Amino acid sequence: MAAIFYDCLLLLSVFFFFTLILLPATGGEAIESGNIPYEIYLVLISYFYFLWQWTHGGQTLGMRAWNIKLVGDKDITVTWPDASRRFFLAMISWLMFGAGFLWALFDQNRAAFHDRYSRTRLVINSK
Repeated sequence: MAAIFYDCLLLLSVFFFFTLILLPATGGEAIESGNIPYEIYLVLISYFYFLWQWTHGGQTLGMRAWNIKLVGDKDITVTWPDASRRFFLAMISWLMFGAGFLWALFDQNRAAFHDRYSRTRLVINSK
């Protein structure tokens, strides 16, 4: 959970940067709440933020801070399709009030819902 919190803080700064890029297009005006294209834009930014890091080293910055690594089946590098599946299933887990994360408490392998069905797992990264 600490790695998730850390990544959320980092992602928030990425959102600020990419929103700053949009300001010339809005004439410097604030983007209205509930703006669907903007919300899709933020989801795409989140998608690429996580997928790039998961598929290139298996760790986000938050995961590095806590020595956690994401691996695919048979400890191979995570593929883009598996990482995509993990991202969207994790979004569903969050929308269900974290139920997909609580799943790990009852899973025999301690895998969250999105890890179980995306063929990924978190491991402690040995130094």
